[in-house]
Amino acid sequence: SAKAVVEACGVTYSVLSTPEAAKAVFDAADGVLAGAGEGRSIVDCATLAEADMQRMNEAVVAKGGRFLEAPVSGSKGPAATGTLIFLCAGNKALFDEITAGLSAMGKASHFFGNEVGAGTRAKLVVNSLMGTMLAAFSEGLNLAESVGLDASTMVEVIGQGAIASPMYGLKGPKILAGDHAPNFPLKHSSKDMTLASAMAKKAGVEFTVNDQAEALFRKAKEDSELNVADEDFSAVYKLVQKESAGKK
Repeated sequence: SAKAVVEACGVTYSVLSTPEAAKAVFDAADGVLAGAGEGRSIVDCATLAEADMQRMNEAVVAKGGRFLEAPVSGSKGPAATGTLIFLCAGNKALFDEITAGLSAMGKASHFFGNEVGAGTRAKLVVNSLMGTMLAAFSEGLNLAESVGLDASTMVEVIGQGAIASPMYGLKGPKILAGDHAPNFPLKHSSKDMTLASAMAKKAGVEFTVNDQAEALFRKAKEDSELNVADEDFSAVYKLVQKESAGKK
């Protein structure tokens, strides 16, 4: 059980897919909180809402434990190669103590301060930008094909200019080959973009471009005909194609 793991370890890392999953494992009778206490530290690496991280931090600290939020930037590939990026906030002493552990799993670790929630805010900025970039890329590739251009050549052109991006270089050929094997499932990208939109609304800032991309991802996730929620987030391209076909 999660409780047994936390009780047996000085530091426990947790990374779960959704706020619902994180809450279930944290709050269960034999869950994370049940095992927390003096001499026990929790490092949560999931992408959740700020309020979720803050609630877990308060609960762990109330039982005498320590808490660090450390959402990761990176998917299956970086996880396998130990090149994740950790975006951390919370207990600074704990952050300093686990430097070796974070370095074993990632290529960089950033500390955003003692206030739990700052790491989550950083992660939502990153993931909302990533989703917006991929939505725009999908529309660009679809436009290129629709006006008679060779999309593979356009991927090459994009990679040679100022807008070159490692993500475009990786996803472009796969999109054109119809390969949407999940590295970062579309449903999780949609979840993160929705959280980012809510964060922007609360902050009272302009976020129109992301909000449009968020709506596109949400529509793709909910499209039962396409059935792409569990495919890679690059499968948003399928919705772009479908929406374009409907306008012709």
